[in-house]
Amino acid sequence: MEKVKIRIAETEDCQSILAIYQYYVLNTAITFEYDVPSVEEMLNRMRNIQTKYPYLIAEFDGNIVAYAYASDFRHRAAYQWSPESTVYIHKDCTGKGIGKMIYKQLFDILKLQGFLNVFGCVALPNPASVALHLKMGFTDVGSFQNIGYKHGQWHSTQWFQLKLNEYQINPTLPKRISEVEIRL
Repeated sequence: MEKVKIRIAETEDCQSILAIYQYYVLNTAITFEYDVPSVEEMLNRMRNIQTKYPYLIAEFDGNIVAYAYASDFRHRAAYQWSPESTVYIHKDCTGKGIGKMIYKQLFDILKLQGFLNVFGCVALPNPASVALHLKMGFTDVGSFQNIGYKHGQWHSTQWFQLKLNEYQINPTLPKRISEVEIRL
């Protein structure tokens, strides 16, 4: 998909983002969320994330076909150098390299911000997402067995870690997304 454009998500994109997410909420255990959030709830989530982290969308032929963002891994101060990443691809656009494209841009921005690691969590089974994380250079760091119950069965999660920058003593605090110059 040569003509995929990656850009920062805008509030006007919320409806399309929600449409992608809705499929996964209703039909899969890829997200452990049971109910599709309202547009207002999704917009609040986007705004909250965008105060600190990148929230990207991928467009193809004028349609949003994927989105990716980073968010707090945990809320304790010691974790602030290590966000969690999320990516969702329209169900009809998987397997075309879009996930790799949008993740690369996301990780490049996180590096600029000064984050040292990024974590990914994959609800199992999801061989495509496991493969994406491994292709992006993540290391498998463990799993939680039978941690989520959805659609009448228990699901495990697999965790991945990607080193973004060198570790240092007394690291500089990561910058907010508004403090870095982004070129997509």
